[in-house]
Amino acid sequence: MRRFWQRDVDHKSAGEAAAAAAAPPGPLPVPDPTAAAFFDVDNTMMRGASIYYFARGLAARKLFTMRDLAMFAWGQAVFRMRGTENSEHIGSAKEAALAFVAGQRVDQIVKLSEEIYDEVMADRIWHGTRTLALQHLDSGQQVWLVTATPVEVARTIAHRLGLTGALGTVAETREGLYTGRLVGNLLHGPAKAEAVRALAHREGLDLARCSAYSDSVNDLPMLTAVGHPHAVNPDAELRAHARDHGWPIHDFRTGRKVTMVALPAAAGAGALAGGVAAGIALRRHYRPS
Repeated sequence: MRRFWQRDVDHKSAGEAAAAAAAPPGPLPVPDPTAAAFFDVDNTMMRGASIYYFARGLAARKLFTMRDLAMFAWGQAVFRMRGTENSEHIGSAKEAALAFVAGQRVDQIVKLSEEIYDEVMADRIWHGTRTLALQHLDSGQQVWLVTATPVEVARTIAHRLGLTGALGTVAETREGLYTGRLVGNLLHGPAKAEAVRALAHREGLDLARCSAYSDSVNDLPMLTAVGHPHAVNPDAELRAHARDHGWPIHDFRTGRKVTMVALPAAAGAGALAGGVAAGIALRRHYRPS
């Protein structure tokens, strides 16, 4: 079989000609270092709850039973319909987050996050929301995800979408392993606003020039911390608040209202409530040696 390329062909000239014929790149965005955009993840950037999809990925790897997954989905649906969060529920969510990572290797969680994003999450991204994020990037602004999801999963989503980075729930690590303790608390509600303020201080951002996007009334602290709040696929309370205050409303859902049961759109700390079962499954398969 003859090779496609021949030794007597002038590859260098062909390469130089191709480079010369290439259209010049367009102008790069003019940096806007004092403005940024902050996006919630669950049901804002992505249909449903990111931690649920991570659990689905674990189930596909036999690290999580389909019965556990069904119970997780039901729990998320009930939480969404109730629409309330109390200290007991948030406490359970914190325990779930601890169980989710305790004793696991950081690099293993990162690897699983990357694999499962490509397999399960990528097709759930709201294209309209991603377009909004890219518009901020094209304006030279930073774009950050802000979510109660573990930061390793959040960073994977941000990286895959080409965004600046992610703020998520942080678990303490030691020598490459999770200790089973959180650094602070779940990144939920007022904690999201505190994270945005802390990042703004570090990056020299003017919050009055920044934007924030969310679907949930639970994120009002973050939305009101910036000068340009937006409601995306909003729940009823946030929609009413946005209308009363003249905030832009973006709804990328089809039909009147979308009820996510098989793909639950868990709000805030509830998205982590199924982490206990996921943590148990991981511990069974990835015990530190």
